[in-house]
Amino acid sequence: MNPLVLGLAAAFAITAGLMDWRSRRIPNWLTVPGLLVGIAANAIASGLGGLKTSLLGAGLGLLLLLPFVFVRSLGAGDWKLAGALGAFVGPSVLIDLLVVSVFVAGIMALGLVIYKRRLKETLSNIGRLLGALLTFRMPAAEVSLDNPQSLKIPYGVALAVTTLGYAVGKLWGRL
Repeated sequence: MNPLVLGLAAAFAITAGLMDWRSRRIPNWLTVPGLLVGIAANAIASGLGGLKTSLLGAGLGLLLLLPFVFVRSLGAGDWKLAGALGAFVGPSVLIDLLVVSVFVAGIMALGLVIYKRRLKETLSNIGRLLGALLTFRMPAAEVSLDNPQSLKIPYGVALAVTTLGYAVGKLWGRL
């Protein structure tokens, strides 16, 4: 992967993560241009092959996270962030970033649940969400992002931390 494109991906992810941390939103004015910059940067850096990799990465990011948006367990900004990051890093790196970011978000969530003393309620809600995903039904209203009482983790932060860690590891020759 081109170091400049990877640096742009990290800068983009950090910007989105900071916005998600502050406002719990990742705006379209950031994700849509991010997608276009990722595609253009890869096309310029690697020609037609870079364009193909970029488009596959964007499509994969959007496809993989779409079910979570439908059941209201992930915000649309996070979904678009994953697509834009896919445009920067391509499908294979994106899968690694998404898998690791799930663990980072899980650690963040566990810390929040313990801090708020809501472990039993959270385990019950996880069961409801998994049941909804497996049966292709909408989960109960109390386990969606629409519930003002639900604990919410800014997934954009987890994805930003993961992307930054990957970029640093790659640039230092550790990955």
